[in-house]
Amino acid sequence: MEGWRSWSAIHQNYEGPWRELVHHSGRVLQALTFAPTGAIVAAPTTSLPETVGGERNWDYRYTWVRDASLTMEALWVAACPDEANKFFAFLADAAASQLRRGADLQIMFGIGGERDLTERELPHLAGWRDSRPVRVGNGAWSQRQLDVYGELLGAAQRLIDQLGELDPVIRQFLAAAADTAAARWWEKDQGIWEIRGEPRDFLYSKLMCWVALDRAIALARHLGAEDRVTDWAAARDEIRTAILEHGWNEQAQAFTQAFGGEDLDASNLMLAITGFLPADYPRMKATIHATAQRLTGKRGLVYRYLAHDGLAGEEGTFLLCTFWQAQALAGEVEAATATFERAVAAINDVGLLAEEVDPRNGEMIGNFPQAFSHIGLINAAWAITQAQQRTGLGRRAGAASHYDPDDGPRKLGA
Repeated sequence: MEGWRSWSAIHQNYEGPWRELVHHSGRVLQALTFAPTGAIVAAPTTSLPETVGGERNWDYRYTWVRDASLTMEALWVAACPDEANKFFAFLADAAASQLRRGADLQIMFGIGGERDLTERELPHLAGWRDSRPVRVGNGAWSQRQLDVYGELLGAAQRLIDQLGELDPVIRQFLAAAADTAAARWWEKDQGIWEIRGEPRDFLYSKLMCWVALDRAIALARHLGAEDRVTDWAAARDEIRTAILEHGWNEQAQAFTQAFGGEDLDASNLMLAITGFLPADYPRMKATIHATAQRLTGKRGLVYRYLAHDGLAGEEGTFLLCTFWQAQALAGEVEAATATFERAVAAINDVGLLAEEVDPRNGEMIGNFPQAFSHIGLINAAWAITQAQQRTGLGRRAGAASHYDPDDGPRKLGA
């Protein structure tokens, strides 16, 4: 208990209307870090269902490159990220050879660097509330997800002041990640949601390749890669043109999940969050509005997309996506604050969030506690706080008052 309090006192300095919520989420993310290697797990549980009695039951006890990179970025807000060097060293050791061979970067690893995460079912277990199957391992480990390069370079740019002089192996790893984004951005993949179907041209994946190159250009001096900037810039411009030409759908009046499709996807809110487009750009505003109108369920929480993957059971609303909506709306402080407070109302009595919320009864579902949800909370709170300060609309927020943050470290059990 005392160790958690001292860590928080030393490292956490965010001040804003949701100070205790942000600080507690920072402690949760720190608790999800495996100290011996620096790996950060997506959640410490397996097979807690996305629908009670359904089959969307996955093993999240691994470190996703995407999740861990975004976790470190969130820790920049919630706490001093002392673990940055260790995490990048972990990834460079686990994955750098893949990039040198021209292979895809593996999207997830075991917390000790294990690469084979073959998925299997345990039929002798009934699962939580009879939600079968119970799974060990995760079949997504062998998927191609092109967004990981953007998340890596985005985290590196955010943390460069903390990282200081980069180790030569890390420099080479990050530069290789940018080269891979430049060479492979046009390829199809499974996307951020790891859809188990045919690869598609997911807009979010293209966007994050754009982010990878945009951030790599800004980091070129730190990476010792000034000679690559011209090629990186050319590829970045190609991606931008492709997204603007093929990502927008006139019938949907929004940027859509994949090129040539009409389905909406909350991950496209990241077009504004990453700086690809300003939030008040007409097509971006239309996309934010369409997400609010067509992907928002009961209780004002946001679905990630409307699932058509053939698995039994409907999904709940996604807390991360609701926080993204709040963050994308940050320039509209009152609307953003209302969205944020609807999401944090789901927090339980010890300050933890799962992946999703059942829109019928408000019960949290999915693996728990979920790093993604706490990442979303931190980043949305930060964006709204910055907007409040710019507009002079800052105020004290009273959401989730049922949770006593002073109990946080004790109930986390550290």
